[in-house]
Formats: sequence, C-alpha cells, structure tokens
Amino acid sequence: MSIGAKRNYWLLSAFFFFYFFTWSSCMSLFSIWLGQDIQLSGAHTGIIFSANAIVALVMQPLYGVVSDKIGLKKHVLWFIVGLLVFAGPFFIYIYGPLLKYNILLGAIVGGLYLGAAFQAGCGAVESYIEKIGRKCDFEYGKSRMWGSLGWAAATFFAGQLFNINPNINFWLASGSAICLVAILLLTKIETSAVSDEQKEEPIKMKDVFSLLKLKKFWFFVLYVFGVVCFYSVYDQQFPIYFSSLFSDVSTGNQLYGYLNSFQVFMEAGMMFAAPFIVNKLGAKRSLILAGFIMATRIIGSGLAVEPIGISCMKMLHALELPIMLIAVFKYLAQNFDNRLSSTLYLVGFQFSSAIAAAFLSPVFGKLYDSIGFSNVYFIIGGIVLTFNIISYFTLIKDPKVQPTVEVLETKEAQIS
Repeated sequence: MSIGAKRNYWLLSAFFFFYFFTWSSCMSLFSIWLGQDIQLSGAHTGIIFSANAIVALVMQPLYGVVSDKIGLKKHVLWFIVGLLVFAGPFFIYIYGPLLKYNILLGAIVGGLYLGAAFQAGCGAVESYIEKIGRKCDFEYGKSRMWGSLGWAAATFFAGQLFNINPNINFWLASGSAICLVAILLLTKIETSAVSDEQKEEPIKMKDVFSLLKLKKFWFFVLYVFGVVCFYSVYDQQFPIYFSSLFSDVSTGNQLYGYLNSFQVFMEAGMMFAAPFIVNKLGAKRSLILAGFIMATRIIGSGLAVEPIGISCMKMLHALELPIMLIAVFKYLAQNFDNRLSSTLYLVGFQFSSAIAAAFLSPVFGKLYDSIGFSNVYFIIGGIVLTFNIISYFTLIKDPKVQPTVEVLETKEAQIS
C-alpha cells in the first residue's frame, strides 16, 4: 500500500468514526427520545420510522446512480456532511417542536432530513469507502470497524447525557460533523487510483435498469426483503422494551447506553475478523449464517423476560452485522458488474430493506402496542427464519476456489 493509500485509509477510517459518532448521538436513543421526551405512542413511533424509510427509498437509488456516475469524487459526501453539521439545531429547534405540534408534519420534515443524512446517507458513505478500498488495496471491513467504534463511543455516554438533557447529544452530533468537514478537506484521492475507472465504459441508465431483468438480482432482493429488513424493524423500538424491564426508566436508559456501547465495541472487533470468516465460508454461506444468527437473536428476545437474558440476545448483533455487511459486498462483487457497485448496494440492499421497513414499521408499531414486544419478536423471528431457509436454495452458490500455480506444480511433482 502506497503512502497516499495509507493516508486515505486512516482519513476514511476517521470519517467512518465521526460519521457513526454523529449518527449514534442522534439516533441510538431516538425511540426513547420519541417515547419519553416527545411522548409518542408505539404506533406514532412506527409512523416516524416509516417516514424516514420512505425518504430513504427516494434517496438511495439517487445516491447510488450519482455515486456510480461521478466515481470517486466527493460530492455526495459533502452533501451529507452539510446536513449533519446542522443536526443539533434541527432536532432541538425544528424537529422536536414540529412533532409536538403536528405528528404528520413532523414526520415528513424529519423524514426528509433523517432519510437523506442517515438511512440513505449511510449506504452512500459505505459504498464510497468500499470503492476506495478496492482501488487503494485496503480491506473494507478494517476501515468500517472504526465506524462501529465511533457508534460505541457516542452510545457509551448517550444514556447518561440523555438523563441530564437530551439536547446535549444533539449538540455533540453537530460538533462531530465539523470534524467530518476537516477530514473531507484533507482527503485527496490520487489520480492513478481513478485512472482505471475512468477508462471503463461510462454508466448508462440502461445498465441500471438491466439489473431488473436478472433473476439472480431478484433472489438477492428476496433475501433482503425477508431477512435483512427485519433487522431494522426489530431494532427500532428495542430500547423502549429494554428500558421497560427496569422499575426506574432512567436506570434503563443509562444501562441501555452501556449495553449498546459494549455490543458495538464487540462488533468493531468482529468487523476486523469478518473478512477472514467470509473469505473462508464464502459470501452465500456467510449471508445464510448471518440470517440464522438474526433469527436466533430475535426469537431469543421473545423468550427472554429479564435484563440479563435480553442483553445476551442483543450481544449476538455483534456477531451477525459484521458478517452480513462484508458478505453483502463480497456477494455483489462476485455476481454483478462492479461498475454498478454503489447502485447495487444502495438499491439492491439498502433500498430493498427500506421499502420493506417503510410498510412494516407502522404495522409492527401497532402490534407492539396491542400484543406486546415478546409476541411480536416471535412473529418477526419466524419470518426471518423462513426466508433465510428459502434463500439457502435461491442465492447463487459461491464459486469454487481454483488451485494456484504453486499448488498445481506441487501436485504434479508428487505424481511424478
């Protein structure tokens, strides 16, 4: 790895850290903020998450196509960072008051901001840095690990700060976003790193729409619809359930912050190890493994009725997410046109997940109110398990590893 590539690795790893620090400061206790500070019901909270997902539906394909067209230019990242700098004023002076005044108006305005900055923005950031990793020869998972550390660092203090004043977390988010501005200014992509990409045939809209004709694309979308989207549906109101297990809600808020922080620290370690696991198992097997872990985590959450049990189920997230993220990029890279990498990730993975969440969030929000969290977790876990089994038969098999020249020569020598 050249000096310039190493420099970009550390700068983009720092970008991951502060982007996820900003996101965590705003969103790790988002459902608790909606329930305790804004005083919304589970059904209304579901509407909020649905609005965020609907905006993400629009922004994800747009981010994907634009990112593939502009290559390694930073225009999309600058737009996202510009939104994040104003996170504090937005939550405190615009979003919160609007939600108290009119739930639908607040949901629309908040959806526009949160969908563009986080739900869709995360995918744009991840796909951009994954592209740089392939060009500069560094492993995406090792860079993404710093994002998990950033989320964990913010979450560790989020519960304590929320009990003092929820607005402190939002101001921290704006401060973290200013660091992102400095990092983008310092990041320079060498011309040699983009020369090969510039020589390739430019992306056209017919290339994007050609994906819709591929059966293998729709089988991947089926996995996302039936397995991945329930990751967010389950997580959306989990903090509320966790806090409700304590006699003192403030204690629950604080302990959830600690739990989430510890889980994400473990996730960061797994993000470092996940490339080895995925390369060993193959992309398809890794996706199926992640799906089984998710089903176990969700069904187990329904069985657990006390803090220790539910905490153990939450910790499985640290094993599941890194394997799934790395496997998704590997699966898309080995089965589709790499020129469409951002479009595939943002449309095939993020968009498909968001469209399901947009419709499912209000439905399951009402179910949380009517039949309780445990019963809903059984339903979600059963759905995930069913679709994961189906995907075992529909996803494309991993290609067999061809023996290297050295291995062939050794075998020939042994035969002779």
